[in-house]
Amino acid sequence: MKRVLMVAFHFPPFSVSSGVQRTLRFVQHLPRCGWEPLVLSASPLAYGAQASEHLTKEIPAATVVRRAFALDSSRHLALFGRYAGITARPDRYMSWYFDAVRVGMRMIREYRPDVIWTTHPIPTAHRIGAALQRRSGLPWVADFRDPMVQDGYPENAAMRGLWQHIERNVIAQASACVFTTPSAARLYRDRYPQAADRMSVLENGFDEESFVAAEQAEGFDAAEPLQPGTPVLLHSGIVYPDLRDPTQLFVALERLQRDGRIRPGDFKLRFRAAIHEDLLRNLGRKHGVEPFIEILPHVPYRAAMQEMLRADGLLILQGSNCNGQVPAKIYEYFRAGRPVVALTDPAGDTAAVLQRVGVQTVARLDDAADIAALLLRVLDGLRGGTPVGGVASSVHEHSRRGRAALLAQLLESLAVTQARPALTGNG
Repeated sequence: MKRVLMVAFHFPPFSVSSGVQRTLRFVQHLPRCGWEPLVLSASPLAYGAQASEHLTKEIPAATVVRRAFALDSSRHLALFGRYAGITARPDRYMSWYFDAVRVGMRMIREYRPDVIWTTHPIPTAHRIGAALQRRSGLPWVADFRDPMVQDGYPENAAMRGLWQHIERNVIAQASACVFTTPSAARLYRDRYPQAADRMSVLENGFDEESFVAAEQAEGFDAAEPLQPGTPVLLHSGIVYPDLRDPTQLFVALERLQRDGRIRPGDFKLRFRAAIHEDLLRNLGRKHGVEPFIEILPHVPYRAAMQEMLRADGLLILQGSNCNGQVPAKIYEYFRAGRPVVALTDPAGDTAAVLQRVGVQTVARLDDAADIAALLLRVLDGLRGGTPVGGVASSVHEHSRRGRAALLAQLLESLAVTQARPALTGNG
């Protein structure tokens, strides 16, 4: 069996980012495709309150996992709540780089992997991959869950310049670059035409085995509503103030309430594990719609899936500044089989993915009138027993197992075409 060294910051016990699911499910499914994953991640010290053991038990027992020393500059290197900018370039986990290169080279010498794989959006992960590739000569796959540099992002010009430098080096050095959406791949092919033939799309997905386990758990009944008599529209996951700004959603609720179109008790808008909870509370107070809003904390992954399976509707938020990205959560929504309501740009990749499975319930995230009209349509459907927003086509093509098979094909092509090199340098 061939081996792949997978460098991932977001890996259990880290539990907040959906990026954890991408790496964890590859680790679970790649062995079925003839590939043994070796994982190089960060010490849990760097995760702080974002660490939870509920996903750790899902790492296959035979998987080799090594954790390199890492700090979070914003917590461990801060004095009176402030920390030097140089300690957070290119990101707050830059300290991970030094020990990860050492540990990674030791793993390469011990286990002789055939390919290296790293995953962004922590730029330090790609810096580690670049160093390991230079020292080992192994083929390297750079996985971009999000584009690294975009117009106006990062906002700080110096940081943006540093990220551009890292990005250029990654594109030049990596044997293959993988993106989660077609638009992101097009963006990079246009930006780096000389490397276009080394770029491909590998979307996110849902884990069928996890959903089956959630459905078959003792005492679980998908037919039991979250709140009997009150429809619940669920947003499961982080609400980013700049990328998933919910302001116009709250404006729409205020207008509908003012016009007598909705009343407290008609429905609940539930935010689960939003992280930016103060933003939501402040918007609820400002617009006088607190009776419609429910803000709940993070729960274990299985409980989150069960909540999706029982919700009356599932809400997606995605700004037009993320048109080249698709929330990983959307594929789990598809598998949950509940109606999907999306507040996003109709011209973006998120809307395109929804259209492919037959979901037409889309309104612009920055247009309160558009949102209000869609909410009324959704609520009328729920009241009348004919919900809108259902997934019309098969979603099984979006399984994590299928995605792992595609990754295995890419790894195989690199392992076959690039002979195993002699190791160089010290590690």
